[in-house]
Amino acid sequence: MPTVAGAGPHHAPRGAMAQQVLVLNATYEPINVCSLQRAVVLVLKNKAEVLERAARRLRSATQTHAYPLVIRLVYFVRVPRHESRKISRRAVFARDGYECQYCGAAGHLTMDHVIPRSRGGRSSWDNVVTACAPCNLRKGDRLPAEIDMRPRTSPRPPRPDVFISVAAPRQPNAWRPYLGVQAPA
Repeated sequence: MPTVAGAGPHHAPRGAMAQQVLVLNATYEPINVCSLQRAVVLVLKNKAEVLERAARRLRSATQTHAYPLVIRLVYFVRVPRHESRKISRRAVFARDGYECQYCGAAGHLTMDHVIPRSRGGRSSWDNVVTACAPCNLRKGDRLPAEIDMRPRTSPRPPRPDVFISVAAPRQPNAWRPYLGVQAPA
């Protein structure tokens, strides 16, 4: 496996292969985040091309390679619809902007079933919201209308970029054009 140029012939700096790389589908749609090591393997096997690279380079015993920041698959991959992607607390929190959907608090967050599971509610994107612990406790196993606590926004499947932000909370500037994020002013 290549090492980072300037890091010495035998060892990459600690965490160098833990670097995250944005993966785009053949259609330039962001679909995933992978490790630097996985990205290099995809590029070397001609399964992906490097679109954005860091200034530093990767070296093997005989070659020098680009240090990828963004890669694009050369073939189209069918990605599951966002509605069918697994629900996780981190994805629900990110979708809801890390705020309680009942009072707007940003601390002591939990996941709440709008229609409680004890009342037949499912664990689906359209039935779970972020709630602070006090609101979740106050709502208990009651329906929103019974306690007059309705979520501020209707629960829904998250946008695709939510999964990218959960996988990589800190995103390099090189990713911005591909995620539709505006540069800070």
